[in-house]
Amino acid sequence: MTVNQQLDALVTACHWIGEKGWAPATGGNMSVREDAHWCWLSESGKDKGTLTSRDFLQVSIADNQAPSGRKPSAETGLHTLIYRLFPQAGAVLHVHTVNATVLSRIEKSAELVLHGYEMQKSLSGQTTHLDRVAIPVFENDQDIDALARRIEHYAAERPLSYGFLLRGHGLTCWGRDVAEARRHLEGLEFLFECELRLRQLEKV
Repeated sequence: MTVNQQLDALVTACHWIGEKGWAPATGGNMSVREDAHWCWLSESGKDKGTLTSRDFLQVSIADNQAPSGRKPSAETGLHTLIYRLFPQAGAVLHVHTVNATVLSRIEKSAELVLHGYEMQKSLSGQTTHLDRVAIPVFENDQDIDALARRIEHYAAERPLSYGFLLRGHGLTCWGRDVAEARRHLEGLEFLFECELRLRQLEKV
């Protein structure tokens, strides 16, 4: 698939995300990889539900620079980190869903462990509900460079797959292409809603 085709697929995904209310008030950011050196990232301050391909900026994966001089998303450094850590990653989606945001605050440990859900199989490589799927939870930080270093340190010591939560902030997930990233987002969002409802019922 060409970069233009990937961008078209990402724009469609952004409109779908916008319709679901998963990136309210211009929040969230999305990107696709061009090659080993460049990605295309949504411009800062844009409503994700109305994006067009013109609202994406070419950004250097090595140093986060945008040759156009326009301002990419505030979380640019998280996207480029994922592309550096995972050469197979072709698309990254960062959203601010209610379920992800609330769960990230309820879960006090460094990982949210999902277990026993058939929908775990929506995540690439997962074949059974019996597996334990750990989604890291990182403390939110306005210093994106510092946050990226903490995520990189985590990834150097243990597996980091599918996505991670930022406490009180939202979910960042990825895939080999836009279709897989979108599937991971939808699967994780379903799992987060199930987990949140289960924890609420257990307190009744």
